[in-house]
Amino acid sequence: RFAVSVGYWKDPYIQYFVRQAKERKAPEINRGKLACYYARVHGVNYLIKAFLKKTECNCQIVNLGAGMDTLFWRLKDENLLPTKYFEVDFPMIVARKIHNIKSKPPLSKPIMESHSGDSLLIDSHSLDSSRYSIVGADLRFSSDLEEKLKKHNLDIHLPTLLVAECVLVYMTPQQSANLLKWAASTFPVAMFINYEQVNMMDRFGQIMIENLQRRQCNLAGVEVCRSLDSQRERLLLNGWETAHAIDMMKVYSFLPQADVKRIEGLEFLDEKELFEQLMQHYCICWASKDSSNL
Repeated sequence: RFAVSVGYWKDPYIQYFVRQAKERKAPEINRGKLACYYARVHGVNYLIKAFLKKTECNCQIVNLGAGMDTLFWRLKDENLLPTKYFEVDFPMIVARKIHNIKSKPPLSKPIMESHSGDSLLIDSHSLDSSRYSIVGADLRFSSDLEEKLKKHNLDIHLPTLLVAECVLVYMTPQQSANLLKWAASTFPVAMFINYEQVNMMDRFGQIMIENLQRRQCNLAGVEVCRSLDSQRERLLLNGWETAHAIDMMKVYSFLPQADVKRIEGLEFLDEKELFEQLMQHYCICWASKDSSNL
């Protein structure tokens, strides 16, 4: 929300989900973190749009651990909605999101506009329209997840894009392996995008882990975040045919340079080295399974 408010990228919907924080963060956290968010948003969006283009939007997106994400509304604005868009998160998070959607017309109106057919179903822990669904479920139990998604008209024969941003790292390696295996074995044509930490075994990574532990935040799956190789390996070992992983410094170097110049002018940062270290400790991985040669 803060990054959007100072102009890193445009998102007219985040204001309806997240209140603006009063305090300003320390400058090095500000600039470093915000540029990292900027690279993440652009990198993930680039892959999502490439998938939508390849499938001509005749596909479905499953956003795992979606939280207060606004992607559905942004895609609708760009006329890029898939056949169906699903979000999954814990029931408590889902209830909060549904409350925001019901009480704020700029959120509920686009859902109604894209809806056709029978009446829209909505209760405290799920929402189901013809183009958009939110499901309350625990990603550690894939059979429960599949059952709930199918109730909301998940079509396993449609090309499917699964997105997980800073989600797998909070599960044990076995739990995330089960989720990846389920996705790879369920959909004949699919892509998985994962954004999370990497290179976590060096000193900088250890400090990140300690800082999070001090805030009672345990990264249960951090051992898989050893390296770009371990990230790729996890995908290949769990049924995906191809897998790629690049750190965020690399992603940053691929972004349109005129826009990068623009955002670098938004906030002054003299700690270039700290910024680069931070970017080298996050990555985007993507994997695919492609029975119809998309």
